[in-house]
Amino acid sequence: MEHAPILVHRISPSGGRRVVIRVRGVDTVLGVAHSDADLIEFLRRIDLPDADDLVRGDSEAIAWQGGRPHVYEADSEAAGP
Repeated sequence: MEHAPILVHRISPSGGRRVVIRVRGVDTVLGVAHSDADLIEFLRRIDLPDADDLVRGDSEAIAWQGGRPHVYEADSEAAGP
């Protein structure tokens, strides 16, 4: 399977996750998301249709690296569901 075009990196020590989009093998940093709302806004800014559905659904277009999806703070990761 080809890599997902949207990468949400591991949680940084200060909180938040770097968001990168990969187009034709070139990575572009969209910003650091501290919530799903931030991630959706980054995707809207690049005119990605249905950003809400993409983030809130189970999309193969987004790869969540180094932690659970939709978690943006290190303390939340350790706490579990």
